[in-house]
Amino acid sequence: MKDVTKLMINDYKILEVGMDFMGYRVTKEKGLSFHHLIIPKRKNGKYEKENGAILIRYSSHDYLHAIERVDIEVFNYITSEMIDENIKGFIDMANIKRIDDLLCYFEDRHDSDTTKKGHILIKDVYRRRVLEEERNS
Repeated sequence: MKDVTKLMINDYKILEVGMDFMGYRVTKEKGLSFHHLIIPKRKNGKYEKENGAILIRYSSHDYLHAIERVDIEVFNYITSEMIDENIKGFIDMANIKRIDDLLCYFEDRHDSDTTKKGHILIKDVYRRRVLEEERNS
């Protein structure tokens, strides 16, 4: 894990808050990853706090990139909310709610979509968010 990732996990109190920048439940540091917000990795974006968000590698992070491939507008709106959290310096439930609304919108529109390889686009793990858990309890 990169030093900036560890720094951000501490600075944003990810383990104490119990969720990542998109509202996915975090219970341990293992599996957390750095997501480039402003300048993507493919364009040589730096691993700097100002350019990053902490996401869970095989759920929120993968899901965000799946959304990017299918609906760039939703991806950009989610990214904007995470940039706002980054600037604020904390995970803000108002941002998490707006991100969750965007994810629900995406899921309503693409619920039965599949990838080019025929796999389901929206995996069950992608729906396991803190606010979704609260709605279902």
